[in-house]
Amino acid sequence: MSETEIDTLQYRVDGPEEAPVLVMGPSLGTTWHMWDRQIPELTRQWRVVRFDLPGHGGAPALPFTSVAELGDRLLATLDELGVQRFGYAGCSIGGAVGLDLALRAPHRVASLALVAASPRFGSADEFRQRGVIVRTNGLEPMARTAPEQWFTPAFRAAQPAIVEWAVQMVRTTDPGCYIGACEALAVFDVREALGRIGIPALVLVGSDDQVTGPAEARTLVAGIADARLAVVPGASHLAPVEQPAAVTELLTGHFAGIVHDTQSAVPALAMPPVSTPVVPVAEIAPAEPAGESAGTVRPDPYDQGIKIRREILGDAHVDQALTDEFGADLQALLTRYAWGEVWSREGLDRRTRSCVTLTALIAGGHLDALADHTRAALRNGLTPEELREVVLQTAVYCGLPAAESALRVVGRVIKEETTPQA
Repeated sequence: MSETEIDTLQYRVDGPEEAPVLVMGPSLGTTWHMWDRQIPELTRQWRVVRFDLPGHGGAPALPFTSVAELGDRLLATLDELGVQRFGYAGCSIGGAVGLDLALRAPHRVASLALVAASPRFGSADEFRQRGVIVRTNGLEPMARTAPEQWFTPAFRAAQPAIVEWAVQMVRTTDPGCYIGACEALAVFDVREALGRIGIPALVLVGSDDQVTGPAEARTLVAGIADARLAVVPGASHLAPVEQPAAVTELLTGHFAGIVHDTQSAVPALAMPPVSTPVVPVAEIAPAEPAGESAGTVRPDPYDQGIKIRREILGDAHVDQALTDEFGADLQALLTRYAWGEVWSREGLDRRTRSCVTLTALIAGGHLDALADHTRAALRNGLTPEELREVVLQTAVYCGLPAAESALRVVGRVIKEETTPQA
């Protein structure tokens, strides 16, 4: 058996040392301070552990690639603190972590509160597009739109100082970690697994939440056997900030009955040093030897191909291509061969494969496909400046007319994909 080290998270602990533990997770772009207005009341009964997402609130900028990886980092942090069983409340992506823990580590979670959460956050295309915008323009576009997404108009007008505080949380986030979180949310989908959650859950949502609103909350309640819905009037996405008293009362009532198997050994206030070795929380079995054993049936590369194709080209593009019944056989061939056999190989990373693909398309004059793969290249991490260099390089080897035509297409797509929405 081999062991792996797992990064831990920046955290803060408040409340009586011997009290049951309540863990609280933030939303994307915020810090643990989004829960400040709940702490005075909650710490009367619980030892509250709040954590920051990587790159948020000054936390080490160690991006994560999936919600499950973030959950593993949280469990590693709690293991270091001696916390084995706990109540959990999370907002937005923090709620996604709660869903993940309820599915993968149900023995650790005594009770669950999901605030502004969803089993599927929007569409994969939406979050990958957000990542492209941040990679190109930084976090300022996200900071400017945060107030409209997080708060109701009445609250924004009445509490400008709190709104500005929220904007500053976004501005001070590490862009790479924000993009990594977007990528993690793009692939997060536990809709089919909700029926396996046996933990009592409070699903709490603001009545005016336009990001993950009452419809998403009802999906959670319908799927989780022991779940109840609480709609907070006059609140949007960050209900704990906008309606703190109502949210605190709901959380206090929900967690009143939790019983912990293990009490916490949490110090009064702790911040784990970045360089401290992490106690591993999982053992990974040795990898199987390379190659196929006798009698093994080689898996159909279509499944891997469609997954990669959707990740790179986007759901909307792939769905449109697959609706063409006349070209169904060709689409299946492309999915199996180009995406399942070639794009899935480990010899080149996706950025490099995008450069190669763009060059080939420019050389062949395939401008429609060039537009699609320019969007893909932005999602694969190429910047507009790097795309311009690719086109410039092709001018030497593919000819000036081909490069000029390509530049118009690439420039148009870059403008479409990187211009923040008003």
